[in-house]
Amino acid sequence: MAAEKTRYDFSLWGEQDSYYFKDGTHYRLFEKLGGRYLTLGKKTGVYFAVWSPNAKYVGVVGDFNDYKIGANPLKLRGDGSGVWEGFIAGVKEGDSYKYDIEAQSGARQEKSDPYGFYWEKPPHSATRVFDHKYKWRDQKWLKTRGAKNALNAPISVYEMHLGSWRFNAEENRALTYRELAELLPRYLTDQGYTHVEFLPPTEHPFDGSWGYQCIGYFAPTSRFGTPDDFAYLIDELHQAEIGAIIDWVPSHFAVDMHGLANFDGTNLYEHKDPRQGFHPQWGAAIFNHGRNEVKAFLISSAIFWLEKFHIDGVRVDAVASMLYLDYGRKAGEWIPNEFGGKENLQASRFLQTLNAVVYEKFGDSVTIAEESTAWFGVTKPTYLGGLGFGLKWNMGWMHDTLKYFSIDPFFRRYHHDRITFSIWYAFHENFMLSLSHDEVVHMKGSLMGRMPGDEWQRFANLRLLFGYMFAHPGKKLTFMGMEFGQYAEWNYKQSLDWHLLQYDFHRSLQKFIADLNRFYRSEPALFERDFDQGGFEWIDMNDSSQSVLSFLRRSSAREILLAVCNFTPVIRYDYRLGVPIGGEWIEVFNSDATIYGGSGAGVLGSVFADEYGSHGKTYSVSIALPPLAIVIFKPNA
Repeated sequence: MAAEKTRYDFSLWGEQDSYYFKDGTHYRLFEKLGGRYLTLGKKTGVYFAVWSPNAKYVGVVGDFNDYKIGANPLKLRGDGSGVWEGFIAGVKEGDSYKYDIEAQSGARQEKSDPYGFYWEKPPHSATRVFDHKYKWRDQKWLKTRGAKNALNAPISVYEMHLGSWRFNAEENRALTYRELAELLPRYLTDQGYTHVEFLPPTEHPFDGSWGYQCIGYFAPTSRFGTPDDFAYLIDELHQAEIGAIIDWVPSHFAVDMHGLANFDGTNLYEHKDPRQGFHPQWGAAIFNHGRNEVKAFLISSAIFWLEKFHIDGVRVDAVASMLYLDYGRKAGEWIPNEFGGKENLQASRFLQTLNAVVYEKFGDSVTIAEESTAWFGVTKPTYLGGLGFGLKWNMGWMHDTLKYFSIDPFFRRYHHDRITFSIWYAFHENFMLSLSHDEVVHMKGSLMGRMPGDEWQRFANLRLLFGYMFAHPGKKLTFMGMEFGQYAEWNYKQSLDWHLLQYDFHRSLQKFIADLNRFYRSEPALFERDFDQGGFEWIDMNDSSQSVLSFLRRSSAREILLAVCNFTPVIRYDYRLGVPIGGEWIEVFNSDATIYGGSGAGVLGSVFADEYGSHGKTYSVSIALPPLAIVIFKPNA
């Protein structure tokens, strides 16, 4: 049944919408643009509105008119907004559609809806009419999540790819959102994580981009179900008191013909000059962050995910590529800013606005920057000239640490500065220590594959790596599969190798991670003062000859933990360390415990700090350091 003729006597768009849109301050565009299912008088249908200021003609084609060109034209508003609109009665929820756009040149193209909520399953590319009506049950979580996202809270994030975490074995396919909702919250609870971070769930045409070549900024991918199914997954995570973070990509977008690129026959969303508007490394279009309507589009997208899907945080991808005009380019391939520099002033102002708006409207959420340079003040407030992010990935720590751990323990003494250098800048930003998907792709192999030695030593190294990470200042993030020692490099086309859990070493590592997460969350000294230099103190950072590090972590209530790392497979007997308090010190964590597959060396009890000066302290303890292990002690108050 064909839809009725387009009506032009109804509009969701008003004068104020046009003003704020052109001003770049309309942050609820998802309520006004796109295909909105509604009832008008006695008729139900869809109000369509799309921004195509340079088009000669815009119409809607879809299931309801057999994709017949010219059947349902839209009308250009006369207010200079560039918005075309119209109400088409009889269009049903679930109907697919595209915009038929004729450029001034006469060229025609069919475009998916930039503000669509739901899409056909790839490789199909039409938008589908969808009405958000999910009934949330997470009110309790929303009232308390501010404390869970706070800078003084324990944050341990499980990063995962929705399509390759686990497969439905009988049908050899990725799990749906609903199936994930039955398994994922329980797994994360058992493993002790506080948050999960999804690689971009936004709609994208190519599986191999893992979601980072996005095309639908207001739609969870239809690969795994409907938007309501995705909402159910988030709701179930919240019921389990697990926060949900999404990767979000406001830097670049896919150039597929049905997407945002060359949308109305002109470079509407991207820069016209390829030296600004095309990313040579990724083959992607770059957003024009200096255009007000584009800024409003992107910030509306962030607000949409936080509001409609109750997302608890947004990790912004590829921030460095946004901040530098010469990112990934050679001389002559980029255009300097107005002052002749390489800094992208438009993008930095956009990021400041984004963070200011998000924290104004959702002060209990968190924004996280993937930023790999020394740009000033990524996590400093915008009123101090910073970008205003809540957290920043510590890429320097990641590179130095993984390089250090890949070295044979015999030679680590010559690279000791790699493992100590991060503390020199650890308090310059609010850092998150990340061992992400980027470290197990593109022929890098798995994390396990980087560890030297025989099987026992490789697992011991991995336990030591995680233990050192959780004792180091900063919030934590690890990628799926690392928690049980995935041997193979991550492959987005297949499930993780869960069968490895039949083997003792892998099963013991998984238990280690669960216990480490719980220990971390139970000790305020490990998280309350992550961004306060007073929460960390070296005992000995200079024992390179034995490849040993020792330091203190302190809580706001002056609780103390002593962490000692032995980066060699040699047991260090009678190792003396200065401590600030005399009396009994209890060994509260040991990565070499036999329950984790370790040798069982170490104190495995308690030691007494006597009045024997060492390392500038009045008291000291003599301990046995287990091989390739971290041990943590706590004074018996």
